[in-house]
Amino acid sequence: MLTIDGVALSFEAGQTLMEAATAAGVYLPHLCHHPEFKPHGSCKLCTVKVNGRFASACTLPAAEGQEVLSETLELRQLRVRITQMLFVEGNHFCPSCEQSGDCKLQATAYALGMLDSHFPHFFPARRVDASHPDILLDLDRCILCELCVRASRDMDGKSVFGIAGRGMESHLVVDAESGALVDTVIEVSDRAVKICPVGAILIKRTAYEKPIGQRLYDHHPIQAVLLQADQGGGSCDQ
Repeated sequence: MLTIDGVALSFEAGQTLMEAATAAGVYLPHLCHHPEFKPHGSCKLCTVKVNGRFASACTLPAAEGQEVLSETLELRQLRVRITQMLFVEGNHFCPSCEQSGDCKLQATAYALGMLDSHFPHFFPARRVDASHPDILLDLDRCILCELCVRASRDMDGKSVFGIAGRGMESHLVVDAESGALVDTVIEVSDRAVKICPVGAILIKRTAYEKPIGQRLYDHHPIQAVLLQADQGGGSCDQ
């Protein structure tokens, strides 16, 4: 047994702390974690305190006797700051975004009670790649979760996407000498096309098809949607 915020939970051998919490119906905020893939630990939103030390719940193995704290003021403030930084480091203009209502970053901000961006916006100059006839790549919105990288490599068997650069220079790249999506082997049916948690990868001619009131997070908070999807081992991708 282990405890999360004083509540005792059982777990199975080999489970991560995130998996044990999800199976017990406990929501731990996350963006880069996905039940279909090996834990990655890039977004750090799932940071918790385990026996007094910070750890990423998505990568830490669940163990007997762990005393986990998640819903503390310190951790809530940390998660809000991380989310705020993700907003200001990219160009996320929710009211005009095609993914509004279906975006995990937006829904997470609501769940955390984020009321402003806190930091000055960077307004980075990032390109939009519309070269492919069916797929749009908008690097303005990429949060470097690497879900598309892992999906393309591990599920599609293509390795279309990768991350280049370091620190603030990190950015998404495609497997083509030209740097254009049209010159890759990506197809609209690929898992990598549908797994982006924000609006960085979009299928053309589908924008705004779902009206307000029928989008994923219009009636259910992200806590409920992700727990249902992750417990079933499926996804909430659209």
